[in-house]
Amino acid sequence: MALYAMGDFHLSFQVDKSMDVFGKVWRHHEKKIEKYVNRMVSSEDTLVLTGDHSWGRNLEECRLDLEFIRNLPGRKILLRGNHDMFWDAKKTRALNERFNPELFFLQDNYYAYEDYALVGTKGYTFEGPFYYDAWGNLMGWDEDRQAHAEKLVEREMTRLRRSFDSAASAGYKKFIMFLHYPPTNILEKESPFTKIAAEYGAEQVVYSHCHGASRYGDSIRGEDQGIIYHLVSGDYLDFKPVKILP
Repeated sequence: MALYAMGDFHLSFQVDKSMDVFGKVWRHHEKKIEKYVNRMVSSEDTLVLTGDHSWGRNLEECRLDLEFIRNLPGRKILLRGNHDMFWDAKKTRALNERFNPELFFLQDNYYAYEDYALVGTKGYTFEGPFYYDAWGNLMGWDEDRQAHAEKLVEREMTRLRRSFDSAASAGYKKFIMFLHYPPTNILEKESPFTKIAAEYGAEQVVYSHCHGASRYGDSIRGEDQGIIYHLVSGDYLDFKPVKILP
């Protein structure tokens, strides 16, 4: 039994939204997902999908996309992404009731994996715009958008803390933390998300959202202050899931 993760499926079986414009790695990417997940993940494993599952705007437009995910091997844990319009955070319980036991929607709750609690939320981070001079030096950024981003970060932190506290109250002491957005932006060495990971003793932080080679280095990768950070965007991995726990 193992724990795997990958994000950003961006499926579109029922809507006309191709990802091919973002590079050849996205060409027929759903076939890559099917091939590699079936090759690497067994029925006894758990696969966490870190958001942006479908381009559908509601459950009916996502029906075939969610069916595709349900048919992949293992237990599937889904996190909200910024493009998951079908998923209202307030209706997470209804989604879990509807899709139980094939899918588990991770929001304002936790998922028990052996002696670990898996916790997560969509997250948020300021992504600019950033302003550069002719030599590529950072000169400034949109401060109004940064202020708005800080409000969204506060909302997501409330949700994440609720999940950590719920798991801790149930007796869990070991945590893996999942986000859709990266935990920091290019201006930050730490953030509220890295601080909460340290506060609760999360062993690993797993995130996605960053697409294209120019964005893969936007946030922390590897070990930082005793916590291991994984970028698991589908295109970064060429759609091969990463093993988080053996």
